Amino acid sequence: MATASPPEESRGRLVDNLMQFARVLRAAGLPVGPGKVIDAAEAVRAVGVSSREDFYWTLHAVFVNRRDQREVFDQAFHVFWRNPRLLDRMMSIALPQTVVPPEEERRELSKRVADAFRALSEAEATKPQETVKTEIDAAMTWSEEELLRHQDFEKMSTDELERAKRAIARLRLPVEERPIRRFELHHAGDRFDLRSTLRRSLRGGGQDLEILRKRRRTRRPPLVVLCDISGSMARYARMLLHFLHALTNDRDRVYTFLFGTQLTNVTRHLRYKDPDVALAKVGEAAEDWSGGTRIGASLHVFNRFWSRRVLAQGAVVLLISDGLDREGAKGLAREIERLHKSCRRLVWLNPLLRYEGFEPRSTGIRAMLPHVDEFRPVHNLESLEQLAAALSSPTRNEEMRPWLRQLH
Repeated sequence: MATASPPEESRGRLVDNLMQFARVLRAAGLPVGPGKVIDAAEAVRAVGVSSREDFYWTLHAVFVNRRDQREVFDQAFHVFWRNPRLLDRMMSIALPQTVVPPEEERRELSKRVADAFRALSEAEATKPQETVKTEIDAAMTWSEEELLRHQDFEKMSTDELERAKRAIARLRLPVEERPIRRFELHHAGDRFDLRSTLRRSLRGGGQDLEILRKRRRTRRPPLVVLCDISGSMARYARMLLHFLHALTNDRDRVYTFLFGTQLTNVTRHLRYKDPDVALAKVGEAAEDWSGGTRIGASLHVFNRFWSRRVLAQGAVVLLISDGLDREGAKGLAREIERLHKSCRRLVWLNPLLRYEGFEPRSTGIRAMLPHVDEFRPVHNLESLEQLAAALSSPTRNEEMRPWLRQLH
């Protein structure tokens, strides 16, 4: 069956609109360059434009290479190419160069896509004007930084997400150091080091005898992160992976596992210095991104195959999840209890705590709450800063009492 191809005079307009569409995707955060525009034009020429569905999946195959890009592409496509009769009459294609969604439609879009259309429209409408000298108020700069700290990751624009990523890269997680079995020489040690004292005295022929002291060495415990990447957690997981990348490259013994319907160890991938390379490797390794959630089954795999390897020497575990399990918390209480007993401290980070009226009603949340040491929100920069402050101090179990009372 022959496919319909636009004539020469309309083909140039189609390429122009593909370039504009690529600019929208790039402004929304997708890695789109000139090479992909050429590939899109060649793909459309080869496949044809006989139907809207074929055109959609042709561009999807070119511009989308990760699961987390699908939603942005889908919204941008249906707004930019929103004329339903356009592709049926591609022979006389005449799309406007830039399509700006109306207000009622823009409210339903993600902020990244809406800002991409707005920025493209303003860039084309702007004409060269005289340069105006502007004075910058330092107080306004501080106010913008403060607003960014309190803004939800899910509501950030593309520019705000980039600023938040840079702020996250500067965060550090000072976990309290713990004493280990080994000793080191120290002038204020609480024990005499007889072996070192005799060894040093022999160097001088046994004439001088200086009593040496020793104390226990301290070391930061291992940090194990279990992060939920299901559909309800995908947007937060992307931002938290930047935080985990900074932690992995800042200290030793940081182990990161992602889970949705299965458990994936991404510790090795996060050790790449370049965050873009690291997150690209993570995206390739995690095959269940934005899927369902099987928390109980994932924790069972971790407890069986990984806990003895990474939970030694009083490890601290960060469990990042909203607690919504598609299997109705099957076996979850048993697995979370075993995880709690295997580590020194279990901290549950839940983005649902950003709501003031949050109550632990789901079966997954009710099964997990009795077995965690701390229950904290994780939805903005401020919550990550509070987490860093909390982990540098001893566990405060009294903070769990209000949540435990709601279970009864």
